Amino acid sequence: QVHLVESGGGLVQAGGSLRLSCAASRRTFSGYAMGWFRQAPGKEREFVAAINWSGGSTLYADSVKGRFTISRDNARNTVYLQMNSLKPEDTAVYYCACRPLTTTQVADEYNYWGQGTQVTVSS
Repeated sequence: QVHLVESGGGLVQAGGSLRLSCAASRRTFSGYAMGWFRQAPGKEREFVAAINWSGGSTLYADSVKGRFTISRDNARNTVYLQMNSLKPEDTAVYYCACRPLTTTQVADEYNYWGQGTQVTVSS
């Protein structure tokens, strides 16, 4: 069992930045790939970014490439999502999730999920 807790969400103006964090309870965090997903009201949950167990491989949705950066600190059991140049369309609840070793954009392939953190970007 892995318990994930997101933090760092909030209200920001368009063009601003936020850094989300996701802390994992499990000591074997380094064996898990981590993903960030988001869900806006009335929309399906969508993939944002993912990082493999070592941090050596990352994936990004086209909509966030060049603006968002995913990273991880295995010593702190934490994954981060640095979000720059935020747009109103980035407004959503952001979730982190984990699965063994390798990345995927498919939400159903992730085993554990956090409760989410709200990000609101005002225009």
